[in-house]
Amino acid sequence: MSPRAAVLLAVAVLAAGCTADDPGGTSAASSPVPSAPAASSTASAPPPTAPAAPVQPLAGHVVVLDPGHQLGNARFPSQVNRRVDAGGFDKACNTTGTSTDDGYPEATFTWQVAVEVRRRLRALGARVVLTRDDNSADDWGPCIDERGRVGNPGEPGPTADVRISLHADGNRSSTAHGFHVIRPGERAGWTDDVVAPSERLAVALRDALVGAGFTPSTYLGEDGIDVRTDLGTLNHSDVPVVMVELGNMRDDRDASVMESDAGRRRYARAVVTAVRGFLGV
Repeated sequence: MSPRAAVLLAVAVLAAGCTADDPGGTSAASSPVPSAPAASSTASAPPPTAPAAPVQPLAGHVVVLDPGHQLGNARFPSQVNRRVDAGGFDKACNTTGTSTDDGYPEATFTWQVAVEVRRRLRALGARVVLTRDDNSADDWGPCIDERGRVGNPGEPGPTADVRISLHADGNRSSTAHGFHVIRPGERAGWTDDVVAPSERLAVALRDALVGAGFTPSTYLGEDGIDVRTDLGTLNHSDVPVVMVELGNMRDDRDASVMESDAGRRRYARAVVTAVRGFLGV
């Protein structure tokens, strides 16, 4: 072999050794370095937030609503006319109530308003007790003494923070229009413990009704508030209490509001406003 051929052979051997561990034909130095995994294009979403609990400012409070009369009272004269203790004197257990000129009964009106007030108060967290369970032509009562004791300390059921008796008047005077709130007057041994807070409740309800656009009575009370000592529902109460004649059913203007869904919702909103104002919530 000539010297030139030997040199060429040695070069060829060296070239083959450079690729022995690189069957793909690229050297380790020239192979690409694996890159770090790319970060996710979107960050992990935070866990869903639980919906906020509804605001219930009246949680823990108890309200008694007394929808006046009962639709069937007129069918049970012996029961309704029975004499009961009205606060140290006797009165009839109950009465039939009044109606509008076209026959819409007071018992139905007060029931419908009470149910709407109950719905709104419950939504605010209050516990609501009604003094009757339905509005039925096949039922009567309860009597005024029993109604007045519902929610009292020591009576069955929860003790109330406030009691509101819902009524409507039937005055036939052509000028009798508007609402009036009745609060208990001083009656020794009966109302002494509730007169002062009941006066505050009466003012709160009067102001709420005025704020809702209702007119104070043109024929009873003073500036929408009357004081009485002859009502068993008030005399038997040992918690702050008022009775409200929401309007005069014999007045066409009042009657048109009472007979409408929108009107009853206005009354209900005012009652709820009064309860919240009185309780400071």
